[in-house]
Amino acid sequence: MSRLTQQYATDGFYGIGVLNPEAETNIGTLWRSAFILGAAFIFTIGRKYEKQSSDVTRAWTKIPLFHYAHFDEFRDKLPYATKLIGVEMAKTAEPLVTFEHPARAVYLLGCESTGLPVPVIRECHSLVVLPGHFSLNVAVAGSLVACDRVNKLGARLPKRAFASEE
Repeated sequence: MSRLTQQYATDGFYGIGVLNPEAETNIGTLWRSAFILGAAFIFTIGRKYEKQSSDVTRAWTKIPLFHYAHFDEFRDKLPYATKLIGVEMAKTAEPLVTFEHPARAVYLLGCESTGLPVPVIRECHSLVVLPGHFSLNVAVAGSLVACDRVNKLGARLPKRAFASEE
């Protein structure tokens, strides 16, 4: 039997998505942030995404978006040994600033008006809460979670050329 010689930059990955998104522009913006911050994929549950002008990086050509009709379908298709992390303003949620991100994670956000329903919260392995007293825009909240993950785990992001370097 031979040894494994292939080397990977990381042993983990993450995906991020929204349950019942209200504004399609938020999905385009979240897709852009997820791509820039090294996500493996994004997803929607309950409402399909329509292409929006907010995705100026054309992230749809770089990382996939998955759609699930309902939460049970999503839960049943979570990647093996992956933790589901709910992002919710709940008393039981851990502040993002102290949260230790698992290597393999999927972050689930609810829409701004309703958040995550209690049955969905019960299915999450962990809950995190962002600072503040009011709900943030879902694209902003998802971007902050992704940025926190990159900062804490020291993820290696793909090197990209800046326009001024070309």
